Amino acid sequence: MSTKRFEEIRGLPLFEQISDASFQTLTRGAYLQNFPPHTELVTEGESADFLHIVATGIVELHSTWEDRETTMTLLEPYATFILAATIKDRPYLMSARAVTKVRIIMIPSEDVRGVFEADSDFAKSIVTELASCYRESIKIMKTIKLRTSVERLANYLVKHSTQQGTRDAVTLPIEKKKIASYLGMTPENLSRAFAALKIHGVAVNGELITLTDPDELRHFSRPNPLIDD
Repeated sequence: MSTKRFEEIRGLPLFEQISDASFQTLTRGAYLQNFPPHTELVTEGESADFLHIVATGIVELHSTWEDRETTMTLLEPYATFILAATIKDRPYLMSARAVTKVRIIMIPSEDVRGVFEADSDFAKSIVTELASCYRESIKIMKTIKLRTSVERLANYLVKHSTQQGTRDAVTLPIEKKKIASYLGMTPENLSRAFAALKIHGVAVNGELITLTDPDELRHFSRPNPLIDD
């Protein structure tokens, strides 16, 4: 497939410093595919054959143990998954599924490892990307371990109102069941958390969350740069 098909990712931090020759090597065997919602993209325990890049839509990374399942994180454009497994040539530690309709760029892991060995600029970018992923995982762990369920939900709403540029409202990007799993709670606990936030100006109408007192919600949530983005 022509390198021009992948120009949308050429300027990403992972690729912007590498040579044109290295970029051509990475994309010569790459695929660009569309998947409908609920499609399983990778399965934990399987070989990491491709580095995946989310071009459009939302992808859920999740894991299971016996009859239990949890959402590890949610990815939006242009996040990569799962880079560590690709570089180490090890099995995926998480599964991935499309939450919405998604467009995924798939780069063969063998080509990623080859350019990693040959191109020092790409190797530096890989290290930076892995460091960012590590810091993000630490922040997720801190918010789950240090905050109550109500505080976690409050910060989730503050974060998404900022991202959506709507100070007094949030449109939930995914179903509440997945938000609950992502925040480390059950759907029942999520409902109770929404109820507890009423006194802080939160009103629920399906996927539309109205923030009648954004300053009060932010005061309660106390976002922290050492935990939140």
